[in-house]
Amino acid sequence: MPRTIWSGAISFGLVSVPINVVSATEDHSIRFHQYHEGDGGRVRVRKFCELEDREVTQAEIGKGYELSRETKHAAAVIVPISDEELASLPLPTAKAIEIDAFVPLDSIDPLRIGEGYYLAPAQQVAAKPYKLLVEALGRSSKVAVAKYAWSGRERLGLLRVKDDVLVLHAMRWPDEIRRPTPEMLPDPVQVSDEEIDRALALMDTMSRDGLDDPEFADRYTDALAEIIKAKREEQPLPETPEPEQPVQVLDLMAALNASVEKAKTARGESADVHELPKKKAARKAPAKKTAAKKTTSRRPRSA
Repeated sequence: MPRTIWSGAISFGLVSVPINVVSATEDHSIRFHQYHEGDGGRVRVRKFCELEDREVTQAEIGKGYELSRETKHAAAVIVPISDEELASLPLPTAKAIEIDAFVPLDSIDPLRIGEGYYLAPAQQVAAKPYKLLVEALGRSSKVAVAKYAWSGRERLGLLRVKDDVLVLHAMRWPDEIRRPTPEMLPDPVQVSDEEIDRALALMDTMSRDGLDDPEFADRYTDALAEIIKAKREEQPLPETPEPEQPVQVLDLMAALNASVEKAKTARGESADVHELPKKKAARKAPAKKTAAKKTTSRRPRSA
């Protein structure tokens, strides 16, 4: 069982569900230390007091809000804030994850969704209300939006169900999402229906039922582990494969057809690329002597 990082309750109307919060993710990245290349000594970050010009211990360090500072070297006016004061903030979310609403998942911008945590029932008394919330969320096909206070600030969260376990995703507040600027957009261009249809065909060829395929493994960490192993055993470093050189796209349709062919070949499917059917010329209606009423028609989407 992973270490509990927070304990409290889920507040669901008048229903309270005691829970323990554990991290739902792991970081398997290979980590490095900084060292002095001359003698191999570890390079460490030490904490110094600016006024006393000496290293201080963690026990001497506290939190505080800086109001003002007359000069660079003068002592600042600090409002100290203790961990106990942060833990007893006058917020209902300081001790509970308060559900405020239920919304469709596709109504939430993925940019706002962050780290995930498992919520485990804390006591046997929590078993029934916990199961109730799991079943209700599952049948509603919605997710819950909640507020909670961790680490000195109130946060927004998303509650959903994964394998009959409640999952809490941290969410960013609306003002924490930057809006795209006009400079990010390319100059206006036109894309034909045929090009869109071929792009959809490529997407269909590259579609998967999930992300459990071996192709989604962390190749960077594996390659880094091979380098470390080779250096430790004083063996030659693994050869670096030549990357595919990017090709300047002059004919977008030809590039799409080639991409479909490559994707099908990679999946062991038939690599035949069928040409899109050409549009048939519309037959002209015989001219009528009486003036026909002018109508507008939308151009039909090509096959």
